[in-house]
Amino acid sequence: MHVVAVLALDQVIPFDLATPIEVFSRVRLADGGAPYEVRICAASATVDAGAFTLNAPWGLDALLDADTIIVPGCADATRPVPEEVLRHLRKAAGGGTRIASICAGAFTLAATGLLDGLRATTHWLAAPALAERWPAVEVDPGVLYVDNGQFLTSAGAAAGLDLCLHLIRRDHGSAVAADAARLSVMPLEREGGQAQFIVPEQPPAPRGSALEPLLRWMQDNTDADLTLAELAGRAGMSVRTLNRRFREQTGTTPLQWLLLTRIRRAQHLLETTDRPVELVAADVGFGSPTAFRERFKRVVGAAPHTYRAAFRTRKTGAGRESLSSGRGRPIG
Repeated sequence: MHVVAVLALDQVIPFDLATPIEVFSRVRLADGGAPYEVRICAASATVDAGAFTLNAPWGLDALLDADTIIVPGCADATRPVPEEVLRHLRKAAGGGTRIASICAGAFTLAATGLLDGLRATTHWLAAPALAERWPAVEVDPGVLYVDNGQFLTSAGAAAGLDLCLHLIRRDHGSAVAADAARLSVMPLEREGGQAQFIVPEQPPAPRGSALEPLLRWMQDNTDADLTLAELAGRAGMSVRTLNRRFREQTGTTPLQWLLLTRIRRAQHLLETTDRPVELVAADVGFGSPTAFRERFKRVVGAAPHTYRAAFRTRKTGAGRESLSSGRGRPIG
C-alpha cells in the first residue's frame, strides 16, 4: 500500500487539502484494489482551516512513514513555517520520500531548502513573491506543474488535480490515471502550460447512444485506414449526419476522436512493449512514422522515444510492473 500523507498546517487552503484526499482515495486498480492510503498529518491535533477546524488523526511523525507527501498551500504563504515541520520534511526527503506541493505549498517546500537549484511553480499571482523570497529556486509561473523526480510543485487551484493525476500516471500507468480522471470529471490533458505526460482522454460516447457501437468498433480497429465515408456507412448515416451527431454527442469530429484513440493506444504500446516506434505507428493506423511522431508530440507533449523512456513499464524482482521516472529509479 502506497501511503500518501497530506500535511495540514494552520490556515491550510481547503481546496488544496481536499484535492489529494479525493483523488487518491478514489483510485482503483484493475482488480478493484485501492493502491493508496491517505493520511492527514499535522503538528497539532486541531488545525485552523479558515471556514472550519480540522481534527488531524496523524502527527508529523507519520510523514516519515509516507511514500508520498503532499503539501497544500496556506492562506498566508509568507507566514513562517514551524521548524519542526521543516525538520520532518527534510528528514522524509533524506529517506527518499516523494514530496509534492500544491499552489502556495511551494513556499513551505521552498523553506526546507529542498527546491534550491530546482525549477518550481506556484499560483501565478504568488510566483513573484516566491522568486523574491527564495532566489535559489527557479520559479516558472507559466506551467501547470513541474516534476523534478523526487520533488514536484503545481500551480494554483485545479492544477493540483493535474499534479495528482500525473503522480497516479507515474505510479500505475495510463489506464488507472484515465479512470481517476473520469471520477474527478477532469480531462487528462489540458491545453496550455507544461506538456503533460498523461494519456489524453477522448470524449466519451453516451451509453445507449446511436454512436456507441461505432465508437467501440473504431477503438477495436485503430490500425485500419478508416475514412469518413466508411465510418458513415457503418453507422448507416450520411457523412454530414455523422459529423453532426459526433459534434452533438462527443463534442468533436470523427477523425479527431479517432486520432486521440490512436494516440492512447500508442501510449499503451510504448509503455508495455519493445516494438520500435515505426511499428507502433503502423499498429495504431498511421501510414507515416513521421506523421505519427508529429501528432504524438502535439497531443502528448513529448516525442514517442521520450515518452517511452519516462513511462516504460518493466518487471521488477518481485514480478510486478513498475514505472521508470526517466531518472533511473523505479517509482511506486
